[in-house]
Amino acid sequence: MLRQMVQFMAQRLMELDVDGRCGAGYDEKSPERVNSRNGYRERAWDTRAGTVALKIPKLRSGSYFPEFLEPRRTAEKALTAVIQEAYVQGISTRSVDDLVKALGMSGVSKSQVSRLCGELDERVGAFLNRQIEGDWPYLWINATYVKTREAGRIVSVAVIVAVGVNTEGQREVLGLKVGASDRRQLFWPLGVNYSGR
Repeated sequence: MLRQMVQFMAQRLMELDVDGRCGAGYDEKSPERVNSRNGYRERAWDTRAGTVALKIPKLRSGSYFPEFLEPRRTAEKALTAVIQEAYVQGISTRSVDDLVKALGMSGVSKSQVSRLCGELDERVGAFLNRQIEGDWPYLWINATYVKTREAGRIVSVAVIVAVGVNTEGQREVLGLKVGASDRRQLFWPLGVNYSGR
């Protein structure tokens, strides 16, 4: 799950960065265009979430290589933090804008950041509201505590995670729920959409 989201965000951010450097989007006619695309090159990016397959855009004149893929860059931490924030409390344009700066990208506009936030929210919503089918004989429930901002102050909240193993031995995150950090207020059910209940 996290690997797919890291891949999605990295790919979209590269696309937006190249659009800004070209002066126009892919297949878009514009008098401001200063360069155009020339296909992609494949690149594997090793992250803590697993190996991510990226398609790096190529340019007709000059070259493009995203700074976050440079050796010894810690941009992956920032990318993962933004994705985790999206699951816990929704995504803000400010955090994505900060991420863009941390990744060393300058050609991404505020409207593109806003659109990217909407796309990320859609993917998070689709994950959280998906139907889970089949048998899951093994289920683990665990909570981790994270700091978040509520009403202008920092508070600790519990992120409850349900992980299951299906009959084929595949492990999957089945659901996430955010709740109060007070143990007396921890809650169930997790809200997993399971069709075989």
